[in-house]
Amino acid sequence: MIVRHLAQARASERRVISEGWESTRLLLKNDQVGFSFHITTIYRGAELHLHYKNHFESVYCMSGSGEIEDLQTGRVHSIQPGTIYILDQNDKHILRAHEEMQMACVFNPPLHGKEVHKADGSYALDAESVSD
Repeated sequence: MIVRHLAQARASERRVISEGWESTRLLLKNDQVGFSFHITTIYRGAELHLHYKNHFESVYCMSGSGEIEDLQTGRVHSIQPGTIYILDQNDKHILRAHEEMQMACVFNPPLHGKEVHKADGSYALDAESVSD
C-alpha cells in the first residue's frame, strides 16, 4: 500500500515548477503501478502549447476555469470544475487558464518525476526519477 499526503509532497522534490504551471507528482514510475498521478496547478493567464507524443493523459478539473483547443480540429472546449478531458490520440493542444486551475492528472506510461515540457510540448520517456 502507498500512502502520501499532498502537503508533504509539495514540500519535497515531487513538486516541479515550470513556466505557466506547477505539478506535485504523488505517484510515479518507480511506484510500479503502471501510471502516474499528479495534482497540477495551471497559473492564471497561462497558454501552454502541448503535445504528449509519448504519453496518454487524463485530466480532471477540480477548481478554476479555462479552455482546451484541439489543434487538429480547431475545436475549443470549456474547462470548469467537474470537466474531464482525455488525450487518447496524443492530441496536439493548447491549454489556456482564464483563472488558476487545479487539475488531477493521470499519465500512461507513468512519469519519472522531474519532467518538464520539451520545446515541442512533450515529455521525454526517459527522465530523471524522484526518490521517496
